[in-house]
Amino acid sequence: MGAKEKAIGKVGAKQRLEICMIFICLLFSCSIEHFAKLYSQKIGIKPAVLLKTLWGDYYLNTKAKKIMKGDQSKGKKPLFVQLVLDNIWSLYEAVMKRDKEKIEKIITSLGLKIGARESRHADPKVHLNAICSQWLPISDAVLSMVCNKLPSPLDITAERVEKLMCVGARTFDSLPPETQELKSAFMKCSSEGTAPVIVFVSKMFAVDAKALPHNKPRPLTQEEIAQRRELAKRRHAEKIAANQGKELSEKPPSENSSEVTGNTGDTKGEEQQLTGQTEIATSKAAKQEADNKESFIAFARVFSGVVKRGQKIFVLGPKYDPAESLHKLSSQCSATDDLPLVPHMTCCTLENLYLLMGRELEDLEEVPAGNVLGIGGLQDVVLKSATLSTSSACPPFTPLNFEATPIVRVAVEPKHPSDMPQLVRGMKLLNQADPCVQVLIQETGEHVLVTAGEVHLQRCLDDLKERFAKIEISVSAPIIPFRETITRPPKVDMVNEEIGKQQKVAVIHQTKEEQNKIPEGIQVDSDGLVTISTPNKHATLSVRAVPLPEEVTRLLEENSDLIRTMEQLNTSLNEDKKTHEINQKTIDRIKEFKQKLEQNLQGRKWRNAVDNIWSFGPRKCGPNILLYKFEGYTKSVWQCLGNAVKEISKYKDFDNSIVSGFQLATLSGPMCEEPLMGVCFIVEKWEISKVGEMLSTRRQDSGECDAIEQNEDTVSLTSSCTVEVCGENEHQDSSESVTKSPEKVSKNKGEVLLADCYGPFSGQLIATMKEACRYALQAKPQRLMAAMYTCEIMATAEVLGRVYAVLSKREGRVLQEEMKEGTDVFIIKAVLPVAESFGFADEIRKRTSGLASPQLVFSHWEIISSDPFWVPTTEEEYLHFGEKADSENQARKYMNAVRKRKGLYVEEKIVEHAEKQRTLSRNK
Repeated sequence: MGAKEKAIGKVGAKQRLEICMIFICLLFSCSIEHFAKLYSQKIGIKPAVLLKTLWGDYYLNTKAKKIMKGDQSKGKKPLFVQLVLDNIWSLYEAVMKRDKEKIEKIITSLGLKIGARESRHADPKVHLNAICSQWLPISDAVLSMVCNKLPSPLDITAERVEKLMCVGARTFDSLPPETQELKSAFMKCSSEGTAPVIVFVSKMFAVDAKALPHNKPRPLTQEEIAQRRELAKRRHAEKIAANQGKELSEKPPSENSSEVTGNTGDTKGEEQQLTGQTEIATSKAAKQEADNKESFIAFARVFSGVVKRGQKIFVLGPKYDPAESLHKLSSQCSATDDLPLVPHMTCCTLENLYLLMGRELEDLEEVPAGNVLGIGGLQDVVLKSATLSTSSACPPFTPLNFEATPIVRVAVEPKHPSDMPQLVRGMKLLNQADPCVQVLIQETGEHVLVTAGEVHLQRCLDDLKERFAKIEISVSAPIIPFRETITRPPKVDMVNEEIGKQQKVAVIHQTKEEQNKIPEGIQVDSDGLVTISTPNKHATLSVRAVPLPEEVTRLLEENSDLIRTMEQLNTSLNEDKKTHEINQKTIDRIKEFKQKLEQNLQGRKWRNAVDNIWSFGPRKCGPNILLYKFEGYTKSVWQCLGNAVKEISKYKDFDNSIVSGFQLATLSGPMCEEPLMGVCFIVEKWEISKVGEMLSTRRQDSGECDAIEQNEDTVSLTSSCTVEVCGENEHQDSSESVTKSPEKVSKNKGEVLLADCYGPFSGQLIATMKEACRYALQAKPQRLMAAMYTCEIMATAEVLGRVYAVLSKREGRVLQEEMKEGTDVFIIKAVLPVAESFGFADEIRKRTSGLASPQLVFSHWEIISSDPFWVPTTEEEYLHFGEKADSENQARKYMNAVRKRKGLYVEEKIVEHAEKQRTLSRNK
């Protein structure tokens, strides 16, 4: 142990922490360069040399005034300890031991002025805090470090500017020329009047209306004081006059006839007083309501131009596309002009500009480029983030990405149904104030709050009750998401015995029982291939479910945005829409993604699988794949790479129905209606009968006939307009043709209805594909996937056992354990299911007496190894688990909990082996 560690090791943990805080303030208060200059003047050594030798195996020879090497071998203190730590420790020791002479010497040498109250205080920490706050003030320290270390706005790089200006998969080269010209404004960071104003709002935060500068009490001027004095005198005189009138009204009426007029004046005065009191009460209520109101301020940064109060400006949403808007608007237009409606763009006036001074807000008239500011009055036009600009060619900035993923959700409702409007308004305000929160309304009508974890959830609920909604609310139990998947058949049973003939016989019996549950008309072979026909028997599908490798599932999750971009491009190509040209970088990314898929999908069963990918799901961008292996079909998701081929086969009218059925099947699995993950569905056969082909051709013919009829109608209309006089025979022929045409139409409609007595053929295909995917999934070993947190725990050696006990109790798993150098603290890295994380932090603090503190961050999805449908089948399993096998199955517990919450059927017995209870007296 070096001299530095020995010096710190003299004190306890609490004192060591205080020394570290003082040292941090010292480093903040002046940069290392300033520190080197300060000491170089005293010891006569160059600052550059001192900077190089401050850290390392060096010490100061005070006699020779030289820096020597080898402090540990010669038993000397390192240079850092000599120059920094010794001084801090001498101050700390002098104050704690109340050495008045030494304290006065230090104070005079540092040029400080400490008050008598702090120096005489019973607690020495107050004295120490007074000295350090003047010697090393934290405010000056932070400001100087920000000025010295943070880069200037002028140092922004071209790559960063291009990344800010490009949202999603778009690149800088694909932006319009007017937008690309704004890059120079970013780089110059100009504050000239001609420069375009570009501001990025990163988040909205709520502030109490009392904290706004125009609502704060301010000192009165001399004129206002004089006005208030005069008003008080007038009120006092009115009060005296009212009291005198009251005394006169109490006299009998016979004394003076003039008292009648006094009474009327008195009643008028009372009425005026009552109206004044009601006005004061209403004004007080209105003022109290205004004070309780929450105001939203936009946290923003100016990248170009000068922002001024009262300026009218464009508000660009995250989905705004300058390429589409510039067709409607000119690049020279301003927010003050009368403009047509443009999607995701509005205009607003900047009402208030604030300088953010911690909790305080200061009014500003204008803010030049490169500064951070607060903008008031944007709560109606900005939800969470936006881009403000005076140019309509400005693109929206890339929104901020947060490490915390919203994963925990609860349903919220008011205790009193009449408070529902306040709840809706409060949840809207909470959604605007917290960038990590999501507010949803489910199909059932429930208002759902999605948060990052337990602590975040509690904070959001407190804000909803106390700040935004201000009503009593009822909160459901946390809704934990799961995923459903399939795995390969296991090679060993539950007692780790290799599956042999006995197990195979049992599995055959079990599969026979399961086949009996499968409805008639559905065939399931031993390999899991499901064959099913539509209700009208015009189409037959054969579908197989195969688990995807973990690398492919992870790759699909990471590239969900790219898959969404591919789907948009393919849709525009299929609909022959004119879109912006696909840039080369996006094509390169898609090619790289395809190449990675080919590398991870290798083997005989995955041959040509990547080229035959039909769709991704759910929502066409999820971690599941749909493949086709039947002949006569060539469509795939790689059309955007230039492989687009016009489909002219018999499947082209109904392929979207198959994809829709796959999307529905992956959105809700058979176990507990949760989304699927890591599953590949292979359509090995799709047969359409001649009647189905006739339906598809009839659909084409009907479309052509409709077009012809529309043309004929237009021709007849024009002819009727040009020709005024017709013969009688012509009129009769036209009437006969008119009467004949509805009969033909009704006959065709009757044929279509006869063929589609089970409903539209496309709808039958959707339902059939969905059922085929569900049965194919049930033919394989099914598993649940749980959301997992990465848990980082800092604990001392004394409480390690308790930490491990809490982790094992909650199904956690320790990944790594390492000791922090120079301390007795261990850093434990573990994974913990989200479903078991509620109350984990409180429990671990109670069990360790506050010596361990966990930090939870959502990490990944993990397969739960246990089978939720497992039953004992071999003799060894019967001996080990018993006939009922009623030991707790974690996967089944999760599955049943989700099914109960969703109102699905749960297979459980309430009473088992019930026996009639008898008293001992009756048995005698």
